Amino acid sequence: MTETAAFLGVERSLTGRRWLATGGDDRLAVTLSQRLALPEIIGRVLAARGIGLEEAETFLAPTLRALLPDPSHLKDMDKAAARIAQAVMAGQPIGIFGDYDVDGATSSALLNTFLSAAGATALVHIPDRMIEGYGPNLPALLKLAGQGARVVVTVDCGTTAFVPLAGAAEAGIDVIVVDHHEAEPELPQAFAIINPKRLDEESPHGHLAAVGVTFLVVVAVNRALKSAGWYGPQRPAPDLLQWLDVVALGTVCDVVPLHGVNRALVTQGLKVMAKRNNIGLAALADVAGVKERPDAYHLGYVLGPRVNAGGRVGESELGSRLLSTHDPLEAAEIARQLDGYNKDRQEIEAAVLLEAIEQVEGRDDDGLPLVVAAGENWHPGVIGIVAGRLKERYGRPACVIALDGDEGKGSGRSVAGLDLGCAVIAARQQGLLKAGGGHAMAAGFTVARAHLAEFRAFLADRLQAQLSGELVPVLELDGALDAAGATVDLVETLKQLGPFGAGNPEPRFAITAARVVKADVVGSGHVRIIAQGQGGQRLKAIAFRAADSEMGLTLLGGQGQNFHLAGTLRVDSWQGNNAVQLIIDDAAPVR
Repeated sequence: MTETAAFLGVERSLTGRRWLATGGDDRLAVTLSQRLALPEIIGRVLAARGIGLEEAETFLAPTLRALLPDPSHLKDMDKAAARIAQAVMAGQPIGIFGDYDVDGATSSALLNTFLSAAGATALVHIPDRMIEGYGPNLPALLKLAGQGARVVVTVDCGTTAFVPLAGAAEAGIDVIVVDHHEAEPELPQAFAIINPKRLDEESPHGHLAAVGVTFLVVVAVNRALKSAGWYGPQRPAPDLLQWLDVVALGTVCDVVPLHGVNRALVTQGLKVMAKRNNIGLAALADVAGVKERPDAYHLGYVLGPRVNAGGRVGESELGSRLLSTHDPLEAAEIARQLDGYNKDRQEIEAAVLLEAIEQVEGRDDDGLPLVVAAGENWHPGVIGIVAGRLKERYGRPACVIALDGDEGKGSGRSVAGLDLGCAVIAARQQGLLKAGGGHAMAAGFTVARAHLAEFRAFLADRLQAQLSGELVPVLELDGALDAAGATVDLVETLKQLGPFGAGNPEPRFAITAARVVKADVVGSGHVRIIAQGQGGQRLKAIAFRAADSEMGLTLLGGQGQNFHLAGTLRVDSWQGNNAVQLIIDDAAPVR
């Protein structure tokens, strides 16, 4: 079989990647453009993403009416909904045990807000990352029970919490697990386990984030309460769509594929968010300086990191409290705290990343399908982000471990095609980990210091077995443009394909043979460039956090030279201007 030719002949870019065209059926692209009266570029991008004629209209205009599944199709859903509804109508407090990341914060806030609107009392517990770690723990479950909760719902966790849930069952607590992480053949002892990734589950919606599964639970409980006659003139049924902004935030930030129901949840959630009815989100947008209509970029890169910061380096419950509060003063104060914690997180992250890079590049890991870094006194709250940075830098799965005493807390991020979660679960089953789980693209674990080398070797073998050949990082591009073709009209046209995210990446183009007129460093290590196209048109571009990388250093020293610059196009409205800026992902010298 003939290997696909490298796009623009770039076999190895400045980030070590091979460039490929996204491809797609040219005839389908033309048909899509003609049948749906779309610009040719939209037809080409749709075809490259495998969107056919039958699904194109729904893809371009996703609605919950067309895409939201009946919650009852999930195993244990009706049983769980009936139990929660029973507790609501009996006036019993309901416990919520959430995770400390954005998906957990949005899930717990959504369920808390709904239960309050339905007339119930919710008791929320978000564990402290440093003290309690990830997932349900028996002392916290017993504490919720001691406050009157005989029903406890775990959100974004619980699928592999065998020991704590067995203890809760023995204490007479009805635990309902609402999760989306990878499951094992055996499930923990619980009243109900709602997870589209259960191995005995037939749901086609395994790509839902935990907040998406939680939204289905809310729909099911709301339906059960309506059927029981719970609502009336004095207690009207809540409008569930008003909380889709929170659902959208968790869905984007958990980096689940934005297709099918996820695409509808985010599309509709962004419309709700634009109304600024959630005072917590509005306060967070204000402190973050978001003045324009929010899109998936703002959720993933502006709002999400601030919600996450509480669980990473601050107070774990702040994100959930922010998203569920009705007090404007409290919202403003929490938003300010989270913004401050986010600045702290950035400083801590930068220090750990530098040490991790020095460690990785001080070893010969070129033959391994992953990189692993472990350090003393690294903050566990940033190791997931650092793992993501290492993955981007080296094009391989990355695990980062914060060592403390005889054990280490680890977090990993993977690349497309390599299932890191399964490898980590297998390591735990082999006795190499004290705890561990996750999904294909991300995982978390606890490893004994004495088993670190053996665990690293085990992961390498497992990931290598998933490879059919050499792991060569690639960058897929939707087309090539001269600088003059990077127009505001093009960017506005491409917005029809949003929201962008995992499973629906923002269209990426190569600006061909662009001469670097000016290059300098701005902000926290960002490389700013003025590039000139072959026709003389100039284009602003920026490569974030690239100043110390091979690409950044080459561009900084490349004034007067020609490069192919690959990235995404954005409208830059700074100081009232309306120009296009290229967000650089990669670059290659013109040979």
